[in-house]
Amino acid sequence: MSGIQTPYAYQYETVAASATAQVLGGTGATGDYVHRLIISNVTVATASVTLIDGSTSIVLQTGAATLVTGVASIEVNARSSTGPWKITTGAGATVVAVGIFSA
Repeated sequence: MSGIQTPYAYQYETVAASATAQVLGGTGATGDYVHRLIISNVTVATASVTLIDGSTSIVLQTGAATLVTGVASIEVNARSSTGPWKITTGAGATVVAVGIFSA
């Protein structure tokens, strides 16, 4: 159980390639919850993905020759502690973020 009052009322938001600090949810807020990130790697050399909690960057994936094209699912299961969740993507990756985000 996630500990969230409505544990299975997850939303999703898409993040396009080359997005810079896209806020998850309409405004996003401290306390928003990210359950999972589903990353599509299209061009591995530029498939970087960074999750940002307010001003703290969490590098999840760097564009590198060791990546493969396809889909990766990353469990996050975390609440933001310093501001809205944001995602930055490189030109070779898209993301579907699943969680509970402020409208």
